[in-house]
Amino acid sequence: MGQVSLVDVSKRFNLRINNEIKTVRALSSVNIDIRDGEIAVLIGPSGCGKTTALRIAMGLESATRGRVVVDGRDVNGCGHDRGLVFQHAELLPWLSALQNVMFGLEMKGMRGAQLQETAMRYLDLVGLAESADRRPHQLSGGMKQRVGIARALAIDPSVLLMDEPFGALDAQTREGLQSELLEVHARTNKTILFVTHDLDEAVLLADRVIVMRSGTVQEVIDINLPRPRGDLGALRGSPEFAAARYRIWRALHELPDSVH
Repeated sequence: MGQVSLVDVSKRFNLRINNEIKTVRALSSVNIDIRDGEIAVLIGPSGCGKTTALRIAMGLESATRGRVVVDGRDVNGCGHDRGLVFQHAELLPWLSALQNVMFGLEMKGMRGAQLQETAMRYLDLVGLAESADRRPHQLSGGMKQRVGIARALAIDPSVLLMDEPFGALDAQTREGLQSELLEVHARTNKTILFVTHDLDEAVLLADRVIVMRSGTVQEVIDINLPRPRGDLGALRGSPEFAAARYRIWRALHELPDSVH
C-alpha cells in the first residue's frame, strides 16, 4: 500500500520581528489524499507551504493542528514507510555510492550479504551499477540525485517523498532524470508525492497536480495523459500537454475557468 492523507493540517510559526513575536501561518486546514501508486505533484509559488506540507508528511515537522495518515496509521515522526529525496542529494562524502545506499539499509536494521545485494539492486535500477565504487565528489549532480533516489527506494517505503529533487540541475540533466523517474515508477508502482515549482515538470510527471497558494490547496487537477508517458519531448508538443499546463497556470494565478 501507499496511501497518504493530510487531514485538516495547519502549521503556524512564531517569529520575532522588530522585537515583537508574530505568528506566521504556513498551512491552513490543508486536506490532501494521495492514492496508492500515483504520482501526485504539489506546485505553487515560493512560500506557499508545499515543502512544509511535505516535511509534515515525512514526520520532520509536526502540525499545529490536524493529522497525517499513512496506510491507515497516524504519523508521529519519521518512519521507514516513507522515503525522502532532498533537493540536494545530501550524500555522505566519505562513502561510495554503494555505501551511501547501504547506510540507509543499515539504519533499517539490514545486515549480512543481503545488505550489499539489495543496495546494488537499487543502484542498478537507477542506472548506476557501474559507478557503485565512486565517491560523491566523483559523481555529477544528476548521478548524485540518482544515488539519493536509490537510497530512498532501497528501504522499500510505501511512499516516496521528493522535495524539488531536480530543481538545482541543468535542463538537459533534469529532463533525463524526469524520464528515469517515470521508468522507476513504472517498474515499482511506488506512490510518489513530488514538490516542484515548474509547470512543465508537474504535467510530465503527475497523475494529479495539487495547486497551493498562501498555505491552502487552491485546486486539484487531474492530468489525463496516458502512461507510460513515452517520449517526453513529443509529449511537450501535444495539445493535451498544453491544455493541462494552461489549467495549472490559471489556477496558480487564481483565474476562473471562463478566462481565456
